[in-house]
Amino acid sequence: MTRAGAVRRGALRIPTRRELVDVARLALPIVVVQVGLNFMGTIDAAMVGRVSAVDLAAVALGNFWWITIALFGAGVVMAIDPVVSQAVGAGDEEDVALGVQRGVVLGLGVAAFASLCFLPTEPLLRLLRQPPEVIPLAAQWVRIQIPSTLPYFIFVAFRQSLQAFHATRPVVIAVLVGNLVNVALNWVFIYGNLGVQPLGAVGSAISTTLGRFVMTGTLIALGWPSIRGALRPWRAQTLRWAPIGRMLRVGLPIGVHQFFEVLAFGGALALIGLLGTIPLAGHEITISLASLTYMVPLGINAAASVLVGRAIGRGDMDGARREASAALVCGVGFMACTAVTLLAIPVPLAHLFTRDAAVVGVAAALIPIAGIFQMFDGVQGVSSGILRGAGDTRVPMLLNVLAYAVVGLPLGAWLCFAAGYGAEGMWWGLVAALVVAAAALGWRVHTHLGRQLTRLEIDAPALDGVSNHSTAP
Repeated sequence: MTRAGAVRRGALRIPTRRELVDVARLALPIVVVQVGLNFMGTIDAAMVGRVSAVDLAAVALGNFWWITIALFGAGVVMAIDPVVSQAVGAGDEEDVALGVQRGVVLGLGVAAFASLCFLPTEPLLRLLRQPPEVIPLAAQWVRIQIPSTLPYFIFVAFRQSLQAFHATRPVVIAVLVGNLVNVALNWVFIYGNLGVQPLGAVGSAISTTLGRFVMTGTLIALGWPSIRGALRPWRAQTLRWAPIGRMLRVGLPIGVHQFFEVLAFGGALALIGLLGTIPLAGHEITISLASLTYMVPLGINAAASVLVGRAIGRGDMDGARREASAALVCGVGFMACTAVTLLAIPVPLAHLFTRDAAVVGVAAALIPIAGIFQMFDGVQGVSSGILRGAGDTRVPMLLNVLAYAVVGLPLGAWLCFAAGYGAEGMWWGLVAALVVAAAALGWRVHTHLGRQLTRLEIDAPALDGVSNHSTAP
């Protein structure tokens, strides 16, 4: 548990040029990785969309369910971030190795859990009253990808570990190779080239599964020189339940945090879908733009987690505060630029996706609303990474659930239907959720990093829970 200490000064510091460069240098390749991972699903949809509307809908439904479960599991594995980065900062090679090895164990565990979650896809989609003609194909799409669940979570464990070591080049190359393989195999299996029978959505599932195996294999091969010392020899104490349980107490809140965030936007999608095809299409355009701009603060989120964790590990709280401030400056600064763009040219941006006048009209009304929440999205996205690096994951999870489940979705639904604002009302609900999340998480950064924090104690036998001790500075 956390021992409260006196808060005598806040977390914000004026970052120096060095901290800004540190954040930018580490965040840039992570942004490329995030874009690449999202691009795999995007290219599947784009290529399958040429086959039929049913195939496209199947990929969309299947991908949403896959991503929802996968992001929960990935969040659990992200317990690696504070544990390993703090150990790296402290120069504690033994704890670095134990953190990486336990991260792999967590990856194996969540792979088994996720695979079980994917099995009942068909009855779940029937329960949610999805189009009957789409359900069998979407369920088959998910089932085909179950074998790739294990390599996906091993990829996450290696990615988080290599990021903690500042070794991001192997991750970037692996994602690029995985995407190239996915595109090439899509051409073969979706459309039936090189003598293969055309398989449509099923073909894209096969391609993505094989692409994930190749991506993970490439990462292991290229990242092995950097991570070998942490994996060999395998420590007997790695499998002790008490330390693994403490890592789970760090990782499970991250998983729940990500699950609710995805679920909130998925809920918005489902509610807007009740309004009809045109509002749903306009929403899809807007959320695509917002998701693209969010890749940058998401990369900064990961960089902040590593840099703040390292600083805490070496006992440099002033450095941790400066790294946190630099991350916020970079994230909010970028999102301020995207806000101006979305507010200034919504119609041209909508025309990049469609020429349908009705859809353009809806998207042009929604895109400026997305522009308004850009900076709030930057604050909440970067702040959660800062807090993760400090080992503070439970409170951010609760704040995130409050923002989305208590404020955003209920308010959006009321504005959408009861107040009669339609899709715009739903988006104003999302704005409210992000404002609450940004204010709450920003304040948490200010107060939590205002304390004198010490390293997470994962292997201390006397602990009854994960601890990130705070003492008066």
